[in-house]
Amino acid sequence: MSGTGSQEFIALAEKYSAHNYHPLPVVIERAEGVWVWDPEGNRFMDMLAAYSAVNQGHCHPRIVAALRGQADRVTLTSRAFHNDQFGPLCKLLCEMAGYDKALLMNSGAEAVETAIKMARKWAYTAKGVEKNQAEIIVFANNFHGRTTTIVGFSTDEQYKEGFGPFTPGFKVVPYGDLAAVEAAFTGNTAAVLVEPIQGEAGIIIPPDGFLSGLRDLCTKHNVLMMADEIQSGLGRTGKLFACEHEDVRPDVMIVGKALSGGAYPVSAALADDPIMGVFHPGDHGSTFGGNPLGCAVAKAALEVIRDEKMVENSAAMGAYLQERLATLPMDNIAEIRGRGLWIGIEIKTSSGSARPYCEALQDRGILAKETHDQVVRVAPPLVITREEIDWAVERIGEVVAVNRAAVTA
Repeated sequence: MSGTGSQEFIALAEKYSAHNYHPLPVVIERAEGVWVWDPEGNRFMDMLAAYSAVNQGHCHPRIVAALRGQADRVTLTSRAFHNDQFGPLCKLLCEMAGYDKALLMNSGAEAVETAIKMARKWAYTAKGVEKNQAEIIVFANNFHGRTTTIVGFSTDEQYKEGFGPFTPGFKVVPYGDLAAVEAAFTGNTAAVLVEPIQGEAGIIIPPDGFLSGLRDLCTKHNVLMMADEIQSGLGRTGKLFACEHEDVRPDVMIVGKALSGGAYPVSAALADDPIMGVFHPGDHGSTFGGNPLGCAVAKAALEVIRDEKMVENSAAMGAYLQERLATLPMDNIAEIRGRGLWIGIEIKTSSGSARPYCEALQDRGILAKETHDQVVRVAPPLVITREEIDWAVERIGEVVAVNRAAVTA
């Protein structure tokens, strides 16, 4: 559709697509590194990184080369047969994450569903929980995906409205509250499912010692600790995994998004043999899970994170970005919080919602997205430089200096 402009593309999407998203009015035609361009040639800095799926930067040449090279060979075999990309990816992923086994899926939600099934079957076969009585503890304001099972234990009513009835077997407790977790334990508790940092809730960081305390409680009560590192993992917070900030090793690790550098959907649940061993042929699967195209891409994506020291850059640039953001005028800002290159700028309710601030940032060449009404999420690709941060902070400062509630009144 050469020559088609942004407004025409937006009109087509509005007419022919379900209205299940409220995107900013921008069309991205091409991208490289931290930058994207619209059909008119306008350049924007990507401060969302596809919800942390493009940690390695847009169109990383090594990842794109792996995609192109494999696409000419074989793209899909299904798991009915072996392929030459599956084993090497599983090996690299297990070695980098420190687990015995990986179970590959496609989307993050599928990997979470995999972990839920794993925990329940482990409870029945290893812990001795009575059939169909297993319970999983989750946290208020969680976000783990959009399947009916997962939204059923969400505390966001919009995610649930009109989609019931929901799957039983989940208990919701306050995030960061170890006493509430322990009080919720029963003999039927199979697992605790936790985000080390709650992303969709607004970059909520738990109290110091929460993750290590949760690890201790799970060990004490013979309960699996399952960490959803789909957004927080693979370098986003300045560690390979966010749990490493408290030297915690979960029993089950869930990864996705940046696992394939934004080039192809790949996700995984990781665990050691005694836990992963509950799965037998026929218990669980996916036609596309572990396909050779996805595996080739994901292997390259992991190698890029490792070889180009993107975790280290996230730690250094994240500290610098937070240092620069701390100098912003705070009249309209309630709080700036984050870890690594994952930062939330919470707007005071008296200054309006976060959406007008994101729209104003777009006008100045920065693409960020609001979350939970009041928070502007700042999460650039991990390849960002000091110079690019300086460029961005100058414009963010211009935007947050204005009370958007007064402007739009």
